[in-house]
Amino acid sequence: MPFAKVYPMYVQKVERKGRTRADVDRVICWLTGYSQAELERQIALQTDIAGFFGQAPMMHPNSARITGVVCGVRVEDVDDPLMKKIRQLDKLVDELAKGRAIEKVLRQ
Repeated sequence: MPFAKVYPMYVQKVERKGRTRADVDRVICWLTGYSQAELERQIALQTDIAGFFGQAPMMHPNSARITGVVCGVRVEDVDDPLMKKIRQLDKLVDELAKGRAIEKVLRQ
């Protein structure tokens, strides 16, 4: 599945709760190491999710601090590396949508 199909869902989720696309982009760039231009390029190229995370410049060192439950699954217990990255991003977006401060979402 192309990341470009999931991305608008992330944006819609946070916008319904008063957050912005810029917040989603900031979280994605923080997690993956993409610049804003690189993120936009990945979306435009319709890169699939595996490719999106596989080509990510560098997962943030603090991504290991992302814990909690997404869809009934504990993020820290996911064994598959790709699925873990997907769940980490889902968790960050969930936290944004719940109104958590961006500094806390970014584990600063």
